Amino acid sequence: MERYDVVVVGAGHGGAQVAIQLRQAKFAGSILLVGDEPELPYERPPLSKEYLAGDKPFERLLIRPAAFWQERAVTVRTGTRIASVDAAARQVTTQAGEAIGYRQLVWATGGAPRRLGCEGADLVGVHTVRTRADADRMRDELTTVEQAVVIGGGYVGLEAAAVLAKAGKRVVLLEALDRVLARVAGEPLSRFYEAEHRAHGVDLRLSVQVACIEGRDGRVAGVRLVDGGVVPAQLVVVGIGIVPAVAPLLAAGAEGGNGVAVDAQCRTTLADVFAIGDCALHANRFAPAGAIRLESVQNANDQAMVVAKTIMGQATEYDAVPWFWSNQYDLKLQTVGLSTGYDEVVVRGDPATRAFSLLYLRGGRVIALDCVNAVKDYVQGRKLVLERAAVAADRLRDAAVPLKEMA
Repeated sequence: MERYDVVVVGAGHGGAQVAIQLRQAKFAGSILLVGDEPELPYERPPLSKEYLAGDKPFERLLIRPAAFWQERAVTVRTGTRIASVDAAARQVTTQAGEAIGYRQLVWATGGAPRRLGCEGADLVGVHTVRTRADADRMRDELTTVEQAVVIGGGYVGLEAAAVLAKAGKRVVLLEALDRVLARVAGEPLSRFYEAEHRAHGVDLRLSVQVACIEGRDGRVAGVRLVDGGVVPAQLVVVGIGIVPAVAPLLAAGAEGGNGVAVDAQCRTTLADVFAIGDCALHANRFAPAGAIRLESVQNANDQAMVVAKTIMGQATEYDAVPWFWSNQYDLKLQTVGLSTGYDEVVVRGDPATRAFSLLYLRGGRVIALDCVNAVKDYVQGRKLVLERAAVAADRLRDAAVPLKEMA
């Protein structure tokens, strides 16, 4: 049985960064990086944007070239899925039955796209966008597609709709709630993006429920709604969230549920087993009370640094302000902080100019910003979030006054 000092399961942003940070810190032990995809570690956010649109080749998505891993003596094993964990024996077992020993294990598996539970969800032409293979399948089919349906009005769904619309496809976007981005943003931002997508030709429908996917000869032909209507489609994109990939850890006895529970050093309740990224359920001082999972590159990278430092024996704790971004059409949305639980939202600037910000307050203090084509607000507003600054709404609303003067 092969043994390594550190085994990292999951070759995405977080897993790759653990290996990178360990080597930068002069870690001399052996490192194995295991990924279930055939590719070397690569960036995922462009999959639903620049890569899907054909604007960025895959080589530019690689986190590091192949030579980097060889030069740093990081063993990268692609196309390998870990099926089980034995924490007492300090080993993992692959789906093929191979046992691999470890001194310390880092779980960085992210999650799998949430699938539709209705009939027809497995028809050819029904897609999620989580891996390069997902995006490649969509790209291969686009030449024969006239109308596409996107199910889900979150960031992935909106980004995919923007790419498809720019490619000249007729796009229908279906959202079950009464506005897009309802779980992550205030109503002014939702209405702005709804108007933008409609202005670009997207048929955006709110408060609609999908009954099933209809097919013809094994391929998608349309989406039937609960009200009986059918939306024709040659391609369907499903963007309704992810399910954290933590089943082997939970089966091994780790605490968790919606993700695996970790402490301030990203340790699970299993000895010498860490978890980071989308699958890590952690306390966060920028969120209301209770544990949270953050699905972002920034969170994965920050937690990777905490794990690397902890393995190196350096005292550290995870404490980073969350930030996110989304590119749609010529709009760059940048978010800092978590707006969950806000009781007041302030619009700064005029959305009609397509450059404005939303500031979220709870108890009179700034907890988050959404900035659309407003980089200065994003950069300067970060300090307001870090300090939980108490600033009057009227002052925040005055776009003539820089946010840095309000900290």
